[in-house]
Amino acid sequence: MSVVRFHSSPHPTSDMKTENKDFKFDRVLLIDDNDIDNFINERMITTNHFGKSVVVKTSGDAALQYLREQSGNESNIPEVIFLDLNMPVMDGFAFLTEFEKLPDAVKTNSKVIVLSSSISPEDINRASTNPLVVKYINKPLNERYLEAIAF
Repeated sequence: MSVVRFHSSPHPTSDMKTENKDFKFDRVLLIDDNDIDNFINERMITTNHFGKSVVVKTSGDAALQYLREQSGNESNIPEVIFLDLNMPVMDGFAFLTEFEKLPDAVKTNSKVIVLSSSISPEDINRASTNPLVVKYINKPLNERYLEAIAF
């Protein structure tokens, strides 16, 4: 079996050793409609031991449904949510409006990080000043960004 690595790292890549390494977070939710971005970001999150488990949803609606389903079991609620702003049907801002209506268990346990390719000052300001958003990161996600995330 061959393993594709995006960055050199002193950490072993075998599945057995990866499971023994500590992860920064247990559960991460990635919300983005772009399959290529999702593939790259999911690999970045897992290979850098940022998130042990990554759930990917390709729409805001699907993500909200998932969060509602998990709200009764706090051990399944994602600790970190990476949210893209530019998605069809329900964009990231509409997601945030609906996220605010979710049970307190979800809002308390999940930290929303906007992960967007938007360089619009209006988007950046609107997302950064939203009380539900803890950080704004420009795509692509990288090891340096992941290392800087702490709460």
